[in-house]
Amino acid sequence: MRREIGVAVIGTGFMGKAHALAYRAVPNAFPDSLRPRLVAVADVSEAGARQAAEHFGFDRGTADWRTLLDDPDIQVISITTPCSLHREMALAAIAAGKHVHCEKPIAPSAADAFEMMKAAEAAKVITQVGYNYIKNPVLKLAREMIVSGELGEITSFRGVHAEDYMADPEIPYGWRVDPQNGAGALAEIGNHIVGMSRFLLGALTHVTAQLETVNKTRPVAPGASERREVKVDDIARLMVTFERGCSGSIEANWAATGRKMQLEFEVYGTRGALCFSQERFNELQYYKAGGDPRTSGFTRVEAGPAHPPYENFTVAGGHQLGFNDLKTIEMAEFIGAIEKGKPAYPDFREACEIQRVVDAAIRSSSVGQRIAL
Repeated sequence: MRREIGVAVIGTGFMGKAHALAYRAVPNAFPDSLRPRLVAVADVSEAGARQAAEHFGFDRGTADWRTLLDDPDIQVISITTPCSLHREMALAAIAAGKHVHCEKPIAPSAADAFEMMKAAEAAKVITQVGYNYIKNPVLKLAREMIVSGELGEITSFRGVHAEDYMADPEIPYGWRVDPQNGAGALAEIGNHIVGMSRFLLGALTHVTAQLETVNKTRPVAPGASERREVKVDDIARLMVTFERGCSGSIEANWAATGRKMQLEFEVYGTRGALCFSQERFNELQYYKAGGDPRTSGFTRVEAGPAHPPYENFTVAGGHQLGFNDLKTIEMAEFIGAIEKGKPAYPDFREACEIQRVVDAAIRSSSVGQRIAL
């Protein structure tokens, strides 16, 4: 009989649902993995918690997340709440000896993230942060190609994460634009492309940034005439330098009208180039320099069984993975790290480094200067 590992999830929104679905899918997609047992789910209301427990198959639901801490059946806690709550919850879970998965961004500030990282490392618990897009098999291929030198010396990087879910100025003021949760678009989605740039090319050393608030006020409630000032960014533009010597640009924009998931990058080297878009995330575009000019151009590399763990989901190329499959890969790797007693990636340390870039960009925009990391 397969060994189990007890899991609790805090939060029942978009990410809470994604975590529950992923944990449930792990044993089928990864038959050699520990089997996640959905022990408990916490929500702000008893009714919401009970409904989520019944819907996803948790043993119980609760409106008090602190009751998860002393439950001996729980070894893993997933935190999917607004960012301002992450520090308190994570530190409490770590103190209770639980392994912790925390959604991104890890914290409103690098100082909070550093405290969380040090606590986890001192307690020797395994941590992971929800940068699920880098779990894509074709992104792992991209990283392998860069590391192996297939692109030659990297000369530049261009990345963007743009969506439109905050484009409407009549969307009410809420936790996403509350400065207690840190920056706006830069922290909410920009950290995905910052993290992806680090995943592909390594550490950043300098950042120059411009943060812009497009929707300067929002109604205090749906349809309200009273409005509240917005003090976080809708758009962030960064010029960055990597430790490896190349430079690049990064943009985050949650007011990009018409865009639903423009998470994209272009990496250029002396021997080739790679282009990727999350809007077509089962594909990687590869250009190899030096070919016959009559037939040269970008080649479409399509995800398939040659790109593990694609074949865990389907044995046929062209049938494609989905968002929840990436989340399942993420959770399988997390549980695998716990079983082996080895660090997961990206863990609290990596998330702290990503948050340092976010904080430096905020500071750069504020003072109008280039900031060293």
